[in-house]
Amino acid sequence: MERGGQETSLSSPLIEPCGEDGFARSLASNEREEEKGVVRWRSEVPVEIKKQLWLAGPLISVSLLLYSLQMISLMFVGHLGELPLSGASMATSFATVTGFSLLMGMASALDTFCGQSYGARQFHMLGIHMQRAMFILLLVSIPLACIWANTRIILEAVGQQSDIAVEAGKYARYMIPSLFAYGLLQCLVKFLQTQNIVLPMVLSSGIVTLLHIFFCWVLVMKTGLGSRGAALANSISYWLNVLLLAPYVKFSSLCSKTWTGFSKEAFHDILRFLRLSIPSAVMVCLVMWSFGMMVLLSGLLPDPTLETSVLSISLNTAATVWMIPFGLSCAVSTRVSNELGAGKPLAARLAVYVVLSTAVTEGILVGIVLISIRNVWGYAYSDETEVVDYVAVMMPILSASNFLDGLQCVLSGTARGCGWQKIGAFVNLGSYYLVGIPSAILLGFILHVGGKGLWLGIICALVVQVFCLFCIFLRTNWDQEAKKAAERVHDSTIPIDTVS
Repeated sequence: MERGGQETSLSSPLIEPCGEDGFARSLASNEREEEKGVVRWRSEVPVEIKKQLWLAGPLISVSLLLYSLQMISLMFVGHLGELPLSGASMATSFATVTGFSLLMGMASALDTFCGQSYGARQFHMLGIHMQRAMFILLLVSIPLACIWANTRIILEAVGQQSDIAVEAGKYARYMIPSLFAYGLLQCLVKFLQTQNIVLPMVLSSGIVTLLHIFFCWVLVMKTGLGSRGAALANSISYWLNVLLLAPYVKFSSLCSKTWTGFSKEAFHDILRFLRLSIPSAVMVCLVMWSFGMMVLLSGLLPDPTLETSVLSISLNTAATVWMIPFGLSCAVSTRVSNELGAGKPLAARLAVYVVLSTAVTEGILVGIVLISIRNVWGYAYSDETEVVDYVAVMMPILSASNFLDGLQCVLSGTARGCGWQKIGAFVNLGSYYLVGIPSAILLGFILHVGGKGLWLGIICALVVQVFCLFCIFLRTNWDQEAKKAAERVHDSTIPIDTVS
């Protein structure tokens, strides 16, 4: 999209001091410029849709495949009995809250740094940013590993049953190697994603997922390791994914400009990276922690077994369908950061309009599907009629939350592309912890709405979050954002001849 045409249209005088003829000529000129602007938008919207779908489709597949690793492990552990499954599920939730979410959030700073550098054609900086992120995430993984090593003690301290805490502790310890691999993998994914290189990630994730089934079968069923074998399979699979993508980055011609080898410059400007990566992590963690808190609160409701089971089914369903807007979120963060880095603010704004329209369409379609299967979906998890009926009641609420979650997801992706992580962190803090969780407690415990009330509290948080992010988007000066991107790229750029 050329800025000149639209700026001419917006700045053309309506009345020239030339009498009626001058007014007529000016009006005709305005009409021609407006027609050109409409034609330009009509021609560029389909192009933008294709670009985003080309990115989002593979990224959705990658997200689902990576998410399936934990699910496959739990399925194998489920054949060992109720206690191993409870322990593995508890450890997986604990690992997500205390480790994976934090690393994924910190790596999201690369959406801004790598995306805008790529748009500004400072290609060599992508490798520097990735190396810096890898170094920091590996350092952060060390204290997180210590936390995982003490999972049993921590779970017992917060009141979990001793036998479940012991099983969870064993599972978490064998997952510690996956912590370091996960951080590296997230950096590699962001590095490739911001260059619009997505198919190699789909291929590597697909290979790893297929091999993960084999690893679980051998380590769980054949070696006698039991649930610990499933945790070890997770570690092996994450490291295998890293070992598949790393050589691609090094040897692929598509990365020849963005990966120029290891450089000591990666150890510089660490504070600049932290100033963006820490708010990025806060953005992600605040949301994930709030959903985890809903599970804990469900255990305090009357009939906690039923409430916890149904809420767990709802969370699992929500997490699965959430992969679709998450893929759209990653796509728009790439498109916005690339266009801002290239100095094209109107193209960045168009990308947000397109992804919002896509998210609305996706949310409506997924909502229709969820409501259509509400009476049978519960049977996928339980044969108990009470559970199935409760799940059927929850599905319309789940559909509404999925619709809102899709909107906040793509708006959060826009925030990452622009570098608004600090603003996003404050919005999430207010939405979930000043509105969402208090509303959930009010509805669930004081008004006795039960598990439905807890989820309605999350919907209240999503409404506030979407409203705030959308208002920020509407008030955005995109020319100013392009200038900020240029300054960010300039401040972090290292001359090519100093990279070794």
